[in-house]
Amino acid sequence: MSTSADYRAHFDFDIRFANGGGLSGVGFRLDLPSADVSEDQIAHLLVQHLGLALVDEVELRGVRIVEEPHRGSRGVTTDAASAGPGTVRVVDLSHPIRAGLVTYPGLPAPTITSHLTREDSRARYAPGTEFAMDIITMIGNTGTYLDSPFHRYAEGPDLAGLDLSTLVGLRTEVFHLEDAWGAERRGIRSETLADRDVRGAAVLLHTGWDRLFGTPEYGAGAPFLSAEGAQWLIDAGAVLVGIDSVNIDDTESGGERPAHSLLLGAGVHVVEHLTNLGALPPQGARFTAAPPAVEGFGTFPVRAFAEIPV
Repeated sequence: MSTSADYRAHFDFDIRFANGGGLSGVGFRLDLPSADVSEDQIAHLLVQHLGLALVDEVELRGVRIVEEPHRGSRGVTTDAASAGPGTVRVVDLSHPIRAGLVTYPGLPAPTITSHLTREDSRARYAPGTEFAMDIITMIGNTGTYLDSPFHRYAEGPDLAGLDLSTLVGLRTEVFHLEDAWGAERRGIRSETLADRDVRGAAVLLHTGWDRLFGTPEYGAGAPFLSAEGAQWLIDAGAVLVGIDSVNIDDTESGGERPAHSLLLGAGVHVVEHLTNLGALPPQGARFTAAPPAVEGFGTFPVRAFAEIPV
């Protein structure tokens, strides 16, 4: 076969959606980038071609790859940067930090004390001039925080070693998944994410679990990103993944943390305990979550926010 040949896949398929319902096709034909494509890759290309959202499972039957001219299967592309200049609306996506706040069940809450009170400062400064200097003691996993690779890997970049361009003003793909998971299946799968172009983007997973933040219920039965979902986002070129849940991994899996291991191992930042993601559109926002540049530290709170053109 010629190295310049076009290839197409012929197959039947059944698609099931995470929020119910399904779609079937018989004798479908799909343009392929090459002949060396797996069935999983064909399934993702199919979801992109059809422009489907909230896909849970894709089953292909009778797949045949043949040399055949392309017929123009469309890909999914997003250029959120194409919006012209203008005013923006800023949406706060962070939980406020206060003394006694329980972010992650079992981890210590922050304490806030005074180093210098306003009253005591009056003796040090000119009349009418006063300051407050306070001390906060907290674990890095407090409030809405970012995990750097150093959090998981000793040789990975710490907070001071992160490239700001991967933390500020990121094109954002928001997946509104409140109806895409449940008690029987809490893991977010790759098929559910396959309808978007996430290369170079911050991927934000809106599950609605933040409504329980600060309550005992927040730590049990929470949605999470599956290992296959994490790997798909890495392969698709995402630069940051955020979630409004207690953890991007399943904390009830006996200590396994595949999403953290895969994402941070690939240099993809993780932001956990986001909130207010329901206020964001699926596309078009710009996301920022920059921690202080602390050397030898892997996790720290961020003031996460999104800018939406108006």
